[in-house]
Amino acid sequence: MKTRILLTLVLATTLFISCGDNEKEAVKEVAAIQVTTSTPVSASGGKLSVSGTVEAENNATLSTRMMGYINKVNVNTGDKVNKGQVLVSINNADLQAKRAQVNAGINEATVAFQNAKKDYERYQALFAENSASQKEVDDITANYEMAKARLESAKAMKNEIDAQFAYANIRAPFSGVVTNKFVENGDMANPGMPLIAIEAPGDFEIRASVPESSIGAINSGEEVEVLIKSLDQPLKGKVIEVSSSSSNTGGQFPVKIALEKTDLPVRSGMYATVQFPVEADENTQGPVTVSTDAIITQGDLHGVYTVSQQNTAMLRWLRLGRTYGDQVEVLSGLSADEPYIISAEGKLYNGAKVKM
Repeated sequence: MKTRILLTLVLATTLFISCGDNEKEAVKEVAAIQVTTSTPVSASGGKLSVSGTVEAENNATLSTRMMGYINKVNVNTGDKVNKGQVLVSINNADLQAKRAQVNAGINEATVAFQNAKKDYERYQALFAENSASQKEVDDITANYEMAKARLESAKAMKNEIDAQFAYANIRAPFSGVVTNKFVENGDMANPGMPLIAIEAPGDFEIRASVPESSIGAINSGEEVEVLIKSLDQPLKGKVIEVSSSSSNTGGQFPVKIALEKTDLPVRSGMYATVQFPVEADENTQGPVTVSTDAIITQGDLHGVYTVSQQNTAMLRWLRLGRTYGDQVEVLSGLSADEPYIISAEGKLYNGAKVKM
């Protein structure tokens, strides 16, 4: 009996050791994931890159100064329009009533002025013949001047009403294309409310924001290179305006760049990267950037996989800044000499064995 028990224990121990060895062998058999790494780019000197937006050089958002229901919107987004064309008609029944009242007032003031003028001329003649006193002439003259002032006031009021009619029919200030329609038939228009956006295609500009630390290197008139992500080739531009204040733009100085004419399909709203030439010195260093394709996003968190000393994947969370084309600025979390994984032949996770 003791011999059988001892034999059973020996067999169980041998089986357990054998199973443990098999598990270790199974772990060893897990192949490392083949990965490709890269090091962050640190641009030094020569160029300063900032983000911007393409806008039409000649554009306008049309509104009105009056309140009323919209009778008719005559255009749709994408329509071509000519200068002076009526785009939106607003109900102006109240203006028509006011104009009728003003016209009646003008007629009344005109009759009163003509009578006062006749009396004035008659008394001037009588005074010359010593047939009227000075007081009578002064009274008639005052009446004449008041009648004249009433007529001028009535005509000025008519001019004001006529000017308001210009805001009842919204016309195109220049020939171009409708880029946005903010209202429909029957909507209520209010003073200052945007109705139609229009732009003249062909001439474009870039509106960019330059940080305080770099605005001193930007000069009006200098040539710059513009990279539009959706296009394949760089474009040339010229700085035409540099703001001297950042009080209303959160510490960023607005800069305007005129874009050279091109046959490429440039459109308003496209995102662009403007590269300004700056003097390079040993203290000038651009941002540290990584490829946007390598960024891992989980909610509001962004990071990249790096390789640990044990050759395992390790997710590193980063604080990101501006985007420059296919690169994004790293504000913290990764230094310029630390490699990160840009591609892998398998699914990466924290602790996964990797092979470069």
